[in-house]
Amino acid sequence: MKIRADTVEQYLAALSPDRREALSALRKAVLANLDRKGFEEGMQYGMIGYYVPHRVHPAGYHCDPKQPVPFLSLGAQKNHLALYMFSLYAMPGELAWFLEEWKKTGKKLDMGKSCVRFKRLEDVPVELIGRAVKRVSARDFLEVYQSVVARPGRSRAGARQPASPGKPAAGKAAKKVARKSATKAGSAPRKRAARHA
Repeated sequence: MKIRADTVEQYLAALSPDRREALSALRKAVLANLDRKGFEEGMQYGMIGYYVPHRVHPAGYHCDPKQPVPFLSLGAQKNHLALYMFSLYAMPGELAWFLEEWKKTGKKLDMGKSCVRFKRLEDVPVELIGRAVKRVSARDFLEVYQSVVARPGRSRAGARQPASPGKPAAGKAAKKVARKSATKAGSAPRKRAARHA
């Protein structure tokens, strides 16, 4: 579903009332918890976007330097609404925390690598989304982003990219990343201790 809009307000106005209500509620939670010193709101990739602007990171997004580095997007797709949280894709510890906290809500989770898909506002624990946003400062997110882009053997053009908005990966991928993260987190202290022994 493609909505032609130059502003967030135009985007929301183009939605049906129920979809507008759902995305507006999520937008309110995001804005209430967003690190405003390092992130900005605007339109990006045809959706409501939250990103690290060029004034903070002049190099822009490695895939397209004209674009700011994406952090989070809210969008209306043909058959569902979507929340893309790139911090969950790039930061395995945040993903593990998010999956555990979502489980506590008792709500069904339909998720790809960075995309939470839902039909109605009632399907999403809005308060949890706010907490997830608050946990990640622009500085921390940018630090992780730059470390991924700068990994040896990865050129700017060939760097591994987050899942593209509108093309989420299968839900099993998110759980696999979380399991790997938990395993790495548990083994890291032992590896460090072995090196210093």
